[in-house]
Amino acid sequence: MDSLLHFLDPKFLVTTLGLVGVFAIVFAESGLFFGFFFPGDSLLFTAGLFAAQGHFDISALWIGTTICAILGDSVGYAFGRRVGLKLLTREDSFFFRREHIHRTEAFYEMHGKKTIVLARFVPIVRTFAPILAGIGRMKYRVFLSYNIAGGTLWTTSILFLGYVLGSMIPSVERYILPIVLAIVLLSFMPLFLEYRKSKQTGNPQTPPGGV
Repeated sequence: MDSLLHFLDPKFLVTTLGLVGVFAIVFAESGLFFGFFFPGDSLLFTAGLFAAQGHFDISALWIGTTICAILGDSVGYAFGRRVGLKLLTREDSFFFRREHIHRTEAFYEMHGKKTIVLARFVPIVRTFAPILAGIGRMKYRVFLSYNIAGGTLWTTSILFLGYVLGSMIPSVERYILPIVLAIVLLSFMPLFLEYRKSKQTGNPQTPPGGV
């Protein structure tokens, strides 16, 4: 367990895997259903910090992660469209939990097509949102427009937040852990609020309609 946690540490991932590794993780978390456990938000933020220190070129980092985020969602959409409802009846496994689908369905119920954009900032939901869009047969041109907007907004905001802080604060790497923990807590807040709301209402979640 300790080795797994170490592997998922964003600082370890950035320093060990480098630029290509960051691109690959952003792609996997965006569209491969087993990539939900990767630390996307904190990874982007940490990569931005390292770019401010000269480890990466910020332009290459931004362009690469944005392209990978958009391509990842498109792959997730294609997977959902191909697999369809079979995924909804799949048994739980190490890499898949039906509760992740239910959380994403609840997000769609609240936000509709805007989920493709908003889900970028919510762990787990960001992985399954494009898959459910494919299952729900959302028109691809509609999906793609939200996908481009969401992917660009996500990478730009978090990468440059890390880059600006890394440029302004001396030895900011000393504060990576508390900053990353704050990002993780904030990113999971929408899921917590939705869970609390569902407990209060007692309404079962149903698949999103009209996506």
